[in-house]
Amino acid sequence: MNLLALETATDQGSVALWRDGVLLSRECPAGEQSSLTLLPLVRAMMAEAGLAMADLDGIAFGAGPGAFTGLRVACGVAQGLAVALDRPVLPVVTLEAMAYADGSPQVAVYLDARMNEVYCGAYRRVGEVLELQGAITVCPPAEAPLPAAGDWAVCGNGVPAYPALSQRLAAWPLGGQRVPTAAAVARLAAPRLARGEGLDPALAAPLYIRDKVALTVAERLAQGGKA
Repeated sequence: MNLLALETATDQGSVALWRDGVLLSRECPAGEQSSLTLLPLVRAMMAEAGLAMADLDGIAFGAGPGAFTGLRVACGVAQGLAVALDRPVLPVVTLEAMAYADGSPQVAVYLDARMNEVYCGAYRRVGEVLELQGAITVCPPAEAPLPAAGDWAVCGNGVPAYPALSQRLAAWPLGGQRVPTAAAVARLAAPRLARGEGLDPALAAPLYIRDKVALTVAERLAQGGKA
């Protein structure tokens, strides 16, 4: 089974190829727009693996939450390829991918949402499945939910990005997983594809969580920023 995975929910985009359990992954060039580098990177990786696009059985992508533009890039590219190849798509929640890569049995994820907010989600590993505890939320760092009682770990770039959150989470160990990766997306999506859980490309959509793209000038000034 050959599965392509795309992840551009943050500035650190990546692609991955799952080939019968063997994983190949590459990061998008730093400082360049993922919309311009994603497909060339995919083609180079496929060529390295000796595969043609037609050899793919499905296409997974990081659905969000994350940067609005990045989510649209990954979803749009996945949909375009899936339609052209007549293959299913598999959306994977970015916070779930981060929790999976962290590897802890119980992990609370905090992803920087910009605009002085963080995306929050808590996951518990049950066998090979990660179960979301409660709901995914977006909120100011000072209001972010803390892990429940018990042996929890935390991960995500939202923790070091906001001192207020870092201080509140000082009692919990911070893992090394900072952003979602295509490799984790592929590992989560592969068994789902094998079970026939892929979607029609027309049904794929980003998971935004919030509907506001940027602060207004007044809001930036109120937070000490520039107009």
